[in-house]
Amino acid sequence: MPELQPRRFAPIILAGVGLFAAVVGGVLVVNRRAVPVDTSRASSPADLAVRDANIREESGKVRWHLTAKQALVFDGEGRTNLREITVEVQEPDRSWTILGDEGDVLHERNDIEIRRHVVLISSDGLRLETDVLRWSNADKRVWTDAPVKITHPRGVVTGLGLDVRMAEETTTVGGRVQAVFSGRSPS
Repeated sequence: MPELQPRRFAPIILAGVGLFAAVVGGVLVVNRRAVPVDTSRASSPADLAVRDANIREESGKVRWHLTAKQALVFDGEGRTNLREITVEVQEPDRSWTILGDEGDVLHERNDIEIRRHVVLISSDGLRLETDVLRWSNADKRVWTDAPVKITHPRGVVTGLGLDVRMAEETTTVGGRVQAVFSGRSPS
């Protein structure tokens, strides 16, 4: 029976989240359309608010498109908060879509945390679902302590926590792991 190779998940997941980090970092430096901030509903007023953020970029052979319903920049806190995030990434050999209800980008380190209904989908059939996904730019690491579900045409892996380390090319699913593999090759 063919095996689903967990080691292959590391570069796939990391590439998707790494590209997301680059996209969100681009949001911080690309032209933005400022709009007034309604501070009556905010717990702390943002320095800049962008509604319906829509950023497209090409970097070499990679094209990406980020949309967010709202981006709030908090310069004093060194972070940008994003709401209703969608990132579409096109590479020569695959494409990615990353979705999340909200997230934060830490400006100084370009670290990212995506929260609530986080889904990463690749064109080769990989789907990662969790409630929180974090990216450490310095460590080139993606991780979560939340429940995860990784679906691929040849299997499903669930567990509590995920740790992807690019330098070591390792992926670890923690907690009580359940894996179900199919003997069928992907079509």
